[in-house]
Amino acid sequence: MRMNTKPVASAPRPGEDEKEAGIEVFGTVVEKFRAGMFSLQLEAGQKVLATLAGRLRRNRIKVMNGDRVSVELSPYDLSKGRITYRHK
Repeated sequence: MRMNTKPVASAPRPGEDEKEAGIEVFGTVVEKFRAGMFSLQLEAGQKVLATLAGRLRRNRIKVMNGDRVSVELSPYDLSKGRITYRHK
């Protein structure tokens, strides 16, 4: 029997422990650097340095200054993250 379950956004990736799962937050792009690096202003007021996730690079999603994005913060260093989604 097939169960209809949706994946949870904060669920860890396959092969990743729960304690290593990222922290999902929203932010706005403040500045764009070379090599896919971005300076973000989080909703909580914190500044973070983030890179583009591989899925966004593969699909050539353009992220510009002022865009609202979803960011997965590293649980070990809350000043670094990965942009996982660009909101419209």
